[in-house]
Amino acid sequence: MAPELPQPQCDQPILAAEAIVKQYPGASVRALNGLTLQVDAGQIFGLLGPNGAGKTTAVSILSTLMDPTAGQLSILGANAAHNRRHIRQNIGLAPQDIALYESFSARENLHYFGRMYGLKGAALQQRVAACLEAVGLTPQADRRVAVFSGGMKRRANLAAAIMHAPRLLFLDEPTVGVDAQSRALIRDLLAGLKRDGTTIVYTTHYMEEAETLCDTVAIMDVGRIIAEGAPADLIARHPGADSLGALFLQLTGRTLRD
Repeated sequence: MAPELPQPQCDQPILAAEAIVKQYPGASVRALNGLTLQVDAGQIFGLLGPNGAGKTTAVSILSTLMDPTAGQLSILGANAAHNRRHIRQNIGLAPQDIALYESFSARENLHYFGRMYGLKGAALQQRVAACLEAVGLTPQADRRVAVFSGGMKRRANLAAAIMHAPRLLFLDEPTVGVDAQSRALIRDLLAGLKRDGTTIVYTTHYMEEAETLCDTVAIMDVGRIIAEGAPADLIARHPGADSLGALFLQLTGRTLRD
């Protein structure tokens, strides 16, 4: 499907960020202030943090949509600054804001995004059908996205992100504002993608999702990571926290951020 980058060496992370800084013009505070992380192949890596912590900026930079002010970024074993075009053809992104054409049907959207990634003919038709089925939208495939519910839009947004079977998938709040059934379907789909070898970077405010779904979580605040590890290990290292949600509040506080 997408052009192949060289496979990272077995001891090499699929995504590595070193001392990433992002300073927006006119801002007095850095959005990212020395963000350092690495994601190993086959992981679901949760990026957690309160509003304003820098998660969406981090995802924008890690997925090559935005340049950092400073720092180094390697994706799929390649320097992101010099291999952006090829990297983008091997990664997927479902942003927090729905990135679909609302006047198009779900099927038309997937055809459009599939063609952007070089799919055509029978391969394109088969992939569209598979992705619609994966997100439970086959019966509604020819309805305009504008009339979809919030959960249906989220599922279609995810389908567009996986059309080209990316090796690395970024998901920014993929279950925000959706019903319990859509959330369960999305969680099951992500678990299946992981079993098939897809690496996933996942932001969410739902701590119970992150605790059960993610292999590793990194908790961000003020533009940097303040804790990182397997959810059970992090909880065990912090007395008084009996869940990831309790740990999150212990580390980031209860002060409202918006």
